[in-house]
Amino acid sequence: MTDKTIHPDACVVGVDFGTLSGRAVVVRVRDGAELGTAVHDYSHGVVDRALPVTGKALPPEWALQVPADYVDVLRTAVPQAVEAAGIAPEHVIGIGTDFTACTMVPVTADGTPLCELPEFADNPHAYVKLWRHHAAQPQADRINDLARDRKEPWLPRYGGLISSEWEFAKGLQVLEEAPEVYAAMARWVEAADWIIWQLTGQYTRNACTAGYKGILQDGAYPSEEFLAELNPAFATFVADKLDHPLSALGDRAGSLSAEAAEWTGLPQGIAVAVGNVDAHVTAPAAQAVEPGQMVAIMGTSTCHVMSGEALREVPGMCGVVDGGIIPGLWGYEAGQSGVGDIFGWFVKNQVPPAYHDEARERGLTVHEVLTERAAKQAVGEHGLIALDWHSGNRSVLVDHELSGVVLGQTLATKAEDVYRALLEATAFGTRVIVDGFTDAGVPVTELVIAGGLIKNRLLMQIYSDVTDLPLSVIGSEQGPALGSAMHAAVAAGAYEDIRGAAAAMGSVQRHVFTPIPENVDAYERLFLEYQELHDHFGRGGNDVMRRLRRFRREALEGKN
Repeated sequence: MTDKTIHPDACVVGVDFGTLSGRAVVVRVRDGAELGTAVHDYSHGVVDRALPVTGKALPPEWALQVPADYVDVLRTAVPQAVEAAGIAPEHVIGIGTDFTACTMVPVTADGTPLCELPEFADNPHAYVKLWRHHAAQPQADRINDLARDRKEPWLPRYGGLISSEWEFAKGLQVLEEAPEVYAAMARWVEAADWIIWQLTGQYTRNACTAGYKGILQDGAYPSEEFLAELNPAFATFVADKLDHPLSALGDRAGSLSAEAAEWTGLPQGIAVAVGNVDAHVTAPAAQAVEPGQMVAIMGTSTCHVMSGEALREVPGMCGVVDGGIIPGLWGYEAGQSGVGDIFGWFVKNQVPPAYHDEARERGLTVHEVLTERAAKQAVGEHGLIALDWHSGNRSVLVDHELSGVVLGQTLATKAEDVYRALLEATAFGTRVIVDGFTDAGVPVTELVIAGGLIKNRLLMQIYSDVTDLPLSVIGSEQGPALGSAMHAAVAAGAYEDIRGAAAAMGSVQRHVFTPIPENVDAYERLFLEYQELHDHFGRGGNDVMRRLRRFRREALEGKN
């Protein structure tokens, strides 16, 4: 229920910090109407080849960012969105943000990123480690091996494996590869919390990332004894770099500071919501607040989130947190490290020039040309099966040393054949996740899709057919930003909780895609082939992918 003291024209701002850009949306509190939006591309993008200041080359599997790019979003996208909305800034009562996770910023005691200090400008470990930074896989392997040997009770809460993308593996990598950076680092901060620090001047730690990415379970992190076995100098990592009182989702983190008000053009002192994660805020934006509703946020990668009434240990899940999405329910997370990234890679590097020429002549994108051709095929017509591991596997194998496969190619194979096989591979990856949850006693009854890939109707139908589930579609093109705005409304006191905000401000179109029976049967046969390849390469049948990664690293190190 809306607080009656809230003005009928009151608005909130949601800001979604993605992998390549930040987007802001102005939302009316009483009904969720999106009045204005703006997008700002990060000027440095993803830093995965060389440091921007020095040109120093980066090793394979690195992915960094420059934190000043995030502040530029506040300076640019927020005032542009307010202008586009045509509202008076004083009508804005709160601002909320979400971020990719686990994206980590090493900072000084006052929140200054170490990469902004002259002495660390040429040290890659001083920069933001983006979620898809996978160079900490050796550290993740050691964490997992030791946790299994010690039978650590928190390990099953993460599906039995801790990812190289998460806080501890990345922190251990900094210690072991750049001890001088580790020593200078006062705090190891999620970007979701760092941006709130910039908005309010106060550091808060959100309960969401602490639970899903920070191995916080039942009120405790991994013990000093465990951390010391990994590396004696890592024993006090939690106490020295990580630990901080937690703030609940939807709470008020603080008030907008004078400096941030100047950046954004918003009124000083308005509510700033506790930081959150892009996937988790999207669930209430899509009105997916009940058990069984799995939300797949599909973009460069896909994050799968859902709530359940009971605590279950789901193999390969990214984590489970009490109230991690909706208060009173267990919030589950899983995901795929590469989805849209895979399609983009294929178009950029593998598609013949004739397809690009056709796209230009017809005023289409190459993706649209490939999708149009692929849509004419019957299921299985291309004779291919692919593994969607071009960026490793987040769930259920949690192994970023794995790599992509396309099996069955002949001299007759065309670009649209491989493209469709890659679309199907990502759907099969989601099917593995859905089956894992259902088999563990957390049944999935509906798949709700959000993100930019909604526009590809062939892809959506494939997902419905492969999972044999109805697909609902979020009613907003800016799902995470809308979800952040809704949390801002709760923080500002406009709604009692996120359920109330979801009912009034959320938007979804139910069962837009439904399974086609003959396709379901055909994909069931293909999925069995996918599953066999999945287990052969991913569960120890053949470790060739890991060996090839090692050969590549050795060759590149030899060149340098």
